[in-house]
Amino acid sequence: MSEPLSTIDFDELTERDIAKAIDHSLLRPELDDAFVEAGCRLAAEYDVASVCVRPADVHRAAAILAGTDVAVGTTIGFPHGNHRTETKVFEAKQALADGATELDMVIQIGALKAGRDADVGADIAAIVEIAHAAGAIVKVIFENAYLTDDEKIRACRLSEAAGADFVKTSTGFAPGGATHDDLRLMRANTSPHIGVKAAGGVRTLDALLGVMALGTTRIGATATATIIDDFRARKAGLAPVSATTAAGADGGY
Repeated sequence: MSEPLSTIDFDELTERDIAKAIDHSLLRPELDDAFVEAGCRLAAEYDVASVCVRPADVHRAAAILAGTDVAVGTTIGFPHGNHRTETKVFEAKQALADGATELDMVIQIGALKAGRDADVGADIAAIVEIAHAAGAIVKVIFENAYLTDDEKIRACRLSEAAGADFVKTSTGFAPGGATHDDLRLMRANTSPHIGVKAAGGVRTLDALLGVMALGTTRIGATATATIIDDFRARKAGLAPVSATTAAGADGGY
């Protein structure tokens, strides 16, 4: 949806509008196979945009989601970003071979803070080249909790110059997640064709609508069932669904 939701009446929204804004996150280190598999089935049931799973889970997720309209995503250089580019390239190639079609990569945070912008840009471009050759997309994670506004703006420009498809606020594992100020800043400093993904703290339908109104096009969520069930309830004129009653919540962000 390219038009900001702030200009669209709630009654005009469809469940698909909401579901296809969600990357269902399954990234916490302690999640066992049964939880990941159940999360993939939940993602298929709610027909979200994608699952974002740990690299070791990509092959399993791709098998479960084969034949659905749910993409399989994974992380590269996660969660701190300071892997060598060669390591990230290996991760990306293996993830694509295992069935991933969306790669959420973390920038070299320390290099950005040190002012080594050329190195940061080259790191992003290396993953973008591999992903795009395979028909996959790249979302670049900044980890805004550690960055100044100037650094966030530079990260936006470096990501776009490298050909990234999305810029993304956070991993969900740093001290802070997506904020409205950061989302406004990222949207203002990327071209309209670049998506903006909010990750960390978007756990309710109202929170999702709030960030989408700022121009966010994807969110990372664990409370997927709560968000979509709440949308269904409101559309039907029923009481809102509580954020504490979500099935399949708590998978990573």
